[in-house]
Amino acid sequence: MLKFPAKTKATLYLLTLSTGVTAAITFRSPVPKILPLSEDSQLPSTKFSQKFKAGFSGIRRSSRAVYTIGSNVVDYKYSLHGVPVGSDEYLHTLSEVHLRSAKRLLKLCEGNRGFYVKAGQFIAALRPVPKEYSSTLSSLQDQAVPSPFKEIKEVLISSLEKDVSESFLSFDEQPIAAASIAQVHRAQMKDGQEVAVKVQYPGLEHQMKVDITAMSFLSKTVAWFFPEYRFDWAVSEFAEAISLELDFVQEARNSERTARNFENNNMVRVPVVFWELTSRQVLTMQFCRGCKVDDLEFLKEKGINPVKVAKALVELFAEMIFVHGFLHGDPHPGNILVSPKGQNGFSLVLLDHGIYKQLDECFRLDYCELWKALILLDTKKIQDLGPRFGVGKYSRYFPLIFTGRTIDSKSALGGGISIEERKHLKQELKTLRMEDISLFMESLPPDFLTILRTDGLLRSITSKLGASQRIRLLAYAKYSLYGLSPKYNPDSVVKVVYLRLKRNMTYFRLRLLLEFLELLSWVREFRRSFIESINKMLVSAEHCLVGVYSSTLL
Repeated sequence: MLKFPAKTKATLYLLTLSTGVTAAITFRSPVPKILPLSEDSQLPSTKFSQKFKAGFSGIRRSSRAVYTIGSNVVDYKYSLHGVPVGSDEYLHTLSEVHLRSAKRLLKLCEGNRGFYVKAGQFIAALRPVPKEYSSTLSSLQDQAVPSPFKEIKEVLISSLEKDVSESFLSFDEQPIAAASIAQVHRAQMKDGQEVAVKVQYPGLEHQMKVDITAMSFLSKTVAWFFPEYRFDWAVSEFAEAISLELDFVQEARNSERTARNFENNNMVRVPVVFWELTSRQVLTMQFCRGCKVDDLEFLKEKGINPVKVAKALVELFAEMIFVHGFLHGDPHPGNILVSPKGQNGFSLVLLDHGIYKQLDECFRLDYCELWKALILLDTKKIQDLGPRFGVGKYSRYFPLIFTGRTIDSKSALGGGISIEERKHLKQELKTLRMEDISLFMESLPPDFLTILRTDGLLRSITSKLGASQRIRLLAYAKYSLYGLSPKYNPDSVVKVVYLRLKRNMTYFRLRLLLEFLELLSWVREFRRSFIESINKMLVSAEHCLVGVYSSTLL
């Protein structure tokens, strides 16, 4: 029986999971407990009992969902009834209803667990979702209860078709991480290779069908009674994502494809997959060490600059979106590790490749054009692209969603919007109804929804790392230009070299423009502050003169 060597200090192990939980544990004892492997043969099948339990559980879970969604719809309908749309009272009441509804959804997800937790995480990461929902549901990222090893062992045996002792030299029966659809165990292969084994919980495919059916029925029922509340787009997008996430073979393929895409990038590492011990429900991969990408304490301890980590992270995902068109759809902090090893003092380890989106080529090129227009604030181009993304007139809100400024903004990129623009925007948003938001989200292509979710998660991470929005915007500007460049063709080398040189010159001019706009914004702000200071000094001087004059008279 192999024993792992004792450690004199605590060691943090982080692994991949297909959920919102980082596979991380700190071993404080001298030797982690490795339980002996039994030699018994395959355990009796419990498929019938699993299906019966899943069916009964489905009824109970669906009943909770019906009650919660019904309560939320009634709350929205009657709390806002008779309140003038767009008024301050309406906005205040709407915020209160958002918060109450988000808390009900949180309670539903905590009660039903499983796919409902995943659904809550999915909603929390969507950019256009009200902040009351995203902040309330974000607590679901760290909720998971592991399954007993007996159930996990049954999955291992049935999936790998042999006893655990025949597959591994040693296997830690205590999971080092658990999430909503799987848990991870540390093990050693027969050749001594240390691996992370991700095992899916039993009966999930049947449970998924029941839960997705219930969610779809609820969304259609709500839309039938209240047409302005349509959420079919969210259910269908979530169903597609979760069905892919349950297939660990596909996850392994995604992992290897991503490794090939970044094989020449020394800042990115992807764990190696061991195919002989991988199936639809079991994924065996290289064991990786590091810290969560937003662990500021670890980064400080290792002398790693958080802003440089943020820049590397954004450039990694910008290349995925704009160049490869093959996008990791779940970049929460637990799925991205920072290793202190690398040519630049660190490297990023990309984990959990269950949710990926292959972007349509026409969409990818249009999205590159959109970002070029967003950086230059080319209003006409942005509005011309609206119909291509299916949103029509709502394309005017793209600058606000992605860059934080309005389509008519005069402020520098990444510098936010002025007080005057904020007032105008507030008045404009007052005219938007729930039906407008539903229509906007429903009209977006699935590729766009994935990007919105990914961008939201990235912005949250980079903000925590202390990076300015400008780092993200410059990375997107650079890679959107790369994405518009022609692919290498041996028959037209001269043309390709010329076009790439032209692209680099365009990016250089773009950076100069951004620097100029930032300088112009700074000058305007300095001028405003200077005038305010002078006015204050004049007022103070006036008060002093009045005081002196009054004293003289007395």
